[in-house]
Amino acid sequence: MVPESSRGFLLGAAAYTMWGLFPLFWPLLEPAGAIEILAHRVFWSLATMLVLVLLLRRAGSLRDMMADRRTRTILTLAAVVIAFNWGAYIWGVNNGHVVETSLGYFINPLVTVLMGVLILGERLRPLQWAALGIAAVAVLGLTVEYGRPPWVALVLAFSFGSYGLAKKKANAGAVESLTFETLVLAPIALGYIVFLTLTGASEFGANGSVHVGLLVSTGIVTAIPLICFGAAATRVSLTTLGLLQYLAPTFQFALGVLLFHEAMPPMRWVGFGLVWVALVIFTAESIAHRRRQMKLVLEASAV
Repeated sequence: MVPESSRGFLLGAAAYTMWGLFPLFWPLLEPAGAIEILAHRVFWSLATMLVLVLLLRRAGSLRDMMADRRTRTILTLAAVVIAFNWGAYIWGVNNGHVVETSLGYFINPLVTVLMGVLILGERLRPLQWAALGIAAVAVLGLTVEYGRPPWVALVLAFSFGSYGLAKKKANAGAVESLTFETLVLAPIALGYIVFLTLTGASEFGANGSVHVGLLVSTGIVTAIPLICFGAAATRVSLTTLGLLQYLAPTFQFALGVLLFHEAMPPMRWVGFGLVWVALVIFTAESIAHRRRQMKLVLEASAV
């Protein structure tokens, strides 16, 4: 028997690895544009999630969740920001910005902490401030190097940070919440798909059965890593999940540089290097703080 913690680690690694390999998948959906791909992802994700709700017998909990007005409002906001996140990611990957998408997910933990300060009034420890300061310098340096702010990275980081904050506030199950989010977005997505079809601009069915199958599979591609992540979250510590999250942008960065041969001038390496230094400081400090807290709890319980 595989221990639950080991199983959780493998499931978490699988989830982040799949997310990290997404740059290999989205280009397969061309010549469909980013918005059309996004519309199909939303629509087929809803179909997939409804099947999962039935298979996992979550219909009752989905109804209960939807009956709560506060939860509906928060998850509607979550649906909007995840649509921006998905759209920006698909556009970035299919337009030669894979490295920049990786930057978005590298800085996401730091952005999440910053949002906690600005929105929730949380207080940061000195080393956390140092990590944020180094990351800010890195983003400014990359802005100068790119000749523009790294918009794709910033949209991804702030949209996913907002999404995580909304999900935390909603406190709903992963399957149920994503089902509701795609349900909110589906009418718009379906409307856009119908519009493209009526105007003759749709790529769905115009590029063979394999292309159709790939567009339909976007729902499954969205659901599988989510299920793995949900299963991992119940089996491993937050510290382990926090470390595993760096797998996805690492794979994305490697694909951008090694496979897609995106340019990495010296100053861009410096910028990314500063981001990685900030993440090392942030992660090490978070682990040390968590250990101190656990030690205090154990000492208090022993008294």
